[in-house]
Amino acid sequence: MKLYYCPGACSLAPHIVAEEAGLAVSLTRVDLKTHLTEAGDDFYAINSKGYIPALQLDSGKLLTEGAVISQYLADQKPEAGLLPASGEARYEVLEWMSFISTELHKNMGALFNPALTPEWKAAVTANLNKRLDWLASALGDNSWLNGDRFTIADAYLFTVLGWSGIVGLSLDLWPALQAYRANIAQRPAVIKAMKAEGLI
Repeated sequence: MKLYYCPGACSLAPHIVAEEAGLAVSLTRVDLKTHLTEAGDDFYAINSKGYIPALQLDSGKLLTEGAVISQYLADQKPEAGLLPASGEARYEVLEWMSFISTELHKNMGALFNPALTPEWKAAVTANLNKRLDWLASALGDNSWLNGDRFTIADAYLFTVLGWSGIVGLSLDLWPALQAYRANIAQRPAVIKAMKAEGLI
C-alpha cells in the first residue's frame, strides 16, 4: 500500500494508524501548493479531488478521505484493537470520527484560509471554542476518547489538535486537551510517524 501525504496534514492520522497496526505502507509526499508528488507526478491524475490523504491499495484501487482510510487500515489488522470489529463499541469510535471530521477538522481547517475575513474568522473560532469546550468536558481525565484503549479516533484528534498553534488557536483554555495530546505524542508509533514526516 502507498499513502500519499503532506507532513502534519490530516494524512498524519492514517499514517499513525498504519504504524500502530504494524502495516507496511510506503509514503509518497505531495506538495499541496503545486499538486505534484515528490517524483514530479501530477497529483490530480492520481486523486482528482486534489487533496490528501489517498491510499493506493495493492489491488490498484485508490481510497480517499482520511476517516475512511483509517477505518480500512484498522480493519486490516483487527488484533491491533484500533477499531472494534462490530457492535456498539465500533459505532462509538465511528461517532467520534464523524465529530472530529465535521466539527473540528472542517472548522480548524477553515482557519488556514488566508482569504478568511476577520468577521468570518471570529465566527469560526467561536464555534470551534464551543466544540472544544464540549470535547474537554467529554474527555475529562481519560487518556483516550473511548476509555481504556487508543483507537483511530485518537490518531485523528491528535492530528487535528496539532494544528491549533499553526492557526493561532491556543489550547491553554483546555488543559485536558493539552495533556491528552502530550500523552499521545509519547506513543512509539506516533513518534515513528512524525519522524518519518520530518515533524520531529
